[in-house]
Amino acid sequence: MLIVTNVMPIRKEATQVDNGYNGTKTLPASPALLANWSLKKSIFGLLIGIMVIGINGMFFYNPAGTATSIQYLWGGDEAVTSQGLKMKLWGKTIPISFEIAMQDIILSEGQTLPDEEGIYYRNGQRREFADAIKADIASSLVISVDYANEELFLDMADKNRSEQKLVYARIYPVYDQALKNTCKLMDAQDYISGAAPQFDYYLKDQMENGMYLTEEVYEEAQEINITPGDSNRTVAKGKIVGEKKQKKYRIRRNKAGDPIRDASNSLKRYGLTVQQAAVTNIDWESSFDKRLNLQKEQVAQTQLEKASAEKEFYATQNAIAKGEREKAEVRVSLEKKQLEQTIAAETKAKSAKYKEQEEINLLAAAKKTAERIRVSADADAYEISKKVHAGITPETRLKMELDAKVAIMKALAGPEGMNMPTTVMTGNSSGGQTGMLESILGAKILSGELGKK
Repeated sequence: MLIVTNVMPIRKEATQVDNGYNGTKTLPASPALLANWSLKKSIFGLLIGIMVIGINGMFFYNPAGTATSIQYLWGGDEAVTSQGLKMKLWGKTIPISFEIAMQDIILSEGQTLPDEEGIYYRNGQRREFADAIKADIASSLVISVDYANEELFLDMADKNRSEQKLVYARIYPVYDQALKNTCKLMDAQDYISGAAPQFDYYLKDQMENGMYLTEEVYEEAQEINITPGDSNRTVAKGKIVGEKKQKKYRIRRNKAGDPIRDASNSLKRYGLTVQQAAVTNIDWESSFDKRLNLQKEQVAQTQLEKASAEKEFYATQNAIAKGEREKAEVRVSLEKKQLEQTIAAETKAKSAKYKEQEEINLLAAAKKTAERIRVSADADAYEISKKVHAGITPETRLKMELDAKVAIMKALAGPEGMNMPTTVMTGNSSGGQTGMLESILGAKILSGELGKK
């Protein structure tokens, strides 16, 4: 700072003439500093001011999160990205934040834009969607600066000269154009039906890589779902009375299917990257709000009718299920009885078969026993005949034959033999007399010697 002083002899007294007063008036004495001021001191103060100005032009402080372009007096420039006290050698500095935050907000009545350091605020923009619905759109943007590419950063800083100019002359115009183009590609009904993420993607992609080139198409008016996945909540999409088709815009694409763009207004060419581009709030025009309210009422009514229909449906299903369960219970009970009867019949048949086999086995055993007894009796008879031929007397032979017959009869009437009747009626059918053997056997049977078990 330069201090200009008038180096003149300082008089301690002065005479002042007053029209209303004749005579002289003595002025008060000057301060001590002014009284002792000299030319030497003035030159010394001038040198100090020059030194302060020189130091101020030689250095500057670079804040954190800021990239600064230094443009020197003799030409050339340099980028500084680290925090601290840096040299600029009387050059011009252009500080630009690493990330620039911007917000469009919808102000209510009496509200003013916030004044917050580091964020650029602006009123929300009114845009028209493809179905002629207008709305105020609030959004949030975050733009990052590619300061690692020093050449690109210095070129961008040289063209824009300040961060404010970069925001208002470069970023906002590109954002406004991308927002307008995106609204032209989408119906308001599409937006509230679940296409909001696609809207944000279109907005970010066009700001960063260039605007889509579009073309007009005409398509049939159709009905769409208010919310995805619910086929019962549908409203007319772009339907106009008296018209069967509606004009739409779609993105022009090349043979590879990629969008055709106008890259002249891309932020990427300035070394800027869109980190965030999101719609935070939409204030629809009143006519659309009324239509939405009517749709909500219709949807609510539809939901009630749907709930009632579902209740009746489930009641019917419950009755059917109950009937099927009862039928199944009856079927199981009858099948159980049938199975029990089948098992009983099979068991009875098997028992009869086992009994029949047992009778067969007993008969076979009896036959073998009788055969054994017969063989034994034949052997005894043969032995007696041999003895008779050997000289046995007739009495002895008769007794032996009798004993043999009695033994045979006992064997037949024994535990393993045959059960003989307790009463036997004999007679000679030929009219002759009964033989001796038959008489003896009859006597034995009548006396009870034969037939005892």
